[in-house]
Amino acid sequence: MNTEEILLALSKVIDPDLHKDLVTLKMIENIKIDGNKVSFDLVLTTPACPLRSTLEENCKKAILEKFPQAEIEINTISRVTTHKDIPALKNIKNIIAIVSGKGGVGKSTIAVNLAAGLALSGAQVGLLDADLHGPSIPKMLGAEDMFPQVVKKDGKDTLIPIEKHGIKLMSIGFLVEKEKPLIWRGPMLTSVLLQLVNDTDWGEMDYLIIDTPPGTGDVHLTLIQNFSITGIIVASTPQEVALNDARKALNMFKDEKINVPILGLVENMSYFVPSDMPEKKYYIFGREGTKKLAEETNTRLLGEIPLFEEVMQSGENGIPAVIDHNNPAKPYFYEFAQKTAQAVAIRNATLEPTKILRIQ
Repeated sequence: MNTEEILLALSKVIDPDLHKDLVTLKMIENIKIDGNKVSFDLVLTTPACPLRSTLEENCKKAILEKFPQAEIEINTISRVTTHKDIPALKNIKNIIAIVSGKGGVGKSTIAVNLAAGLALSGAQVGLLDADLHGPSIPKMLGAEDMFPQVVKKDGKDTLIPIEKHGIKLMSIGFLVEKEKPLIWRGPMLTSVLLQLVNDTDWGEMDYLIIDTPPGTGDVHLTLIQNFSITGIIVASTPQEVALNDARKALNMFKDEKINVPILGLVENMSYFVPSDMPEKKYYIFGREGTKKLAEETNTRLLGEIPLFEEVMQSGENGIPAVIDHNNPAKPYFYEFAQKTAQAVAIRNATLEPTKILRIQ
């Protein structure tokens, strides 16, 4: 065995998402050979890669086909890819906005569990609560009574984000009284949102998840006019009234003037599962509506999250369902996080950086 022969064997292993071999994709590094022992690094594009075990097994098979006597050790590491070549937020590799056409579909629950699921896999994750009129992230992550530290950095006041469950958090909810309504017009919303993003010391980060308000308004336009967004995830429930608004959200970001990539759709409250009858499924909001929309619009379906009472309780208790081993929704949210990371990696390998929207 020698390095060239091992690379030749591994060049036959194809990444199912990117449709190229691992050697061409530069996913094989640090090959070491000692007698019959061969070791190397397998570099994944995200620590949440759902294909990890498949790729490891295929690498072993490819080497053993040529060298049956080989003893193989694979050190699997990850380097999250990025889409960005724009200086704004240069330390953040990927910005993912969670949007919905209407309220009440559980968008914040989706955002919280996506952030927690990615962090659980080992990624560096931030979560920005951009729903300025109805900030719910502090409550849902058990940080309601916390306040971000303010420090001087490069001559200006800088916010140090709250850290909970391995996630860096920022929300207007940390900075105003809980019971006090925010009676602000669009220009004020825009100004505050930009301050929350730009004046926070996020540090090095693989993913920044942004929980946006319902609809397609000032906040969404502000984000795409100021930041290079990796992609959008549209949240919906199965019912037609929600899907109609989800279509509008999809069409907004697909518009040729805006052109922000759609990472996929996620369906919340897919069906109801009673705690005392876990084998039962009740499709109380309709059945597979988001799946049909995904097929109709040629969009990935990233997840279908059942309606469990425990998901509601997790939001009340400040512990995301995806990190609670006793929560029946945990595997559904974790699979959604993995599929999202996969969609980001594919997007970064196949599309150009998102251009910042210029509106005259």
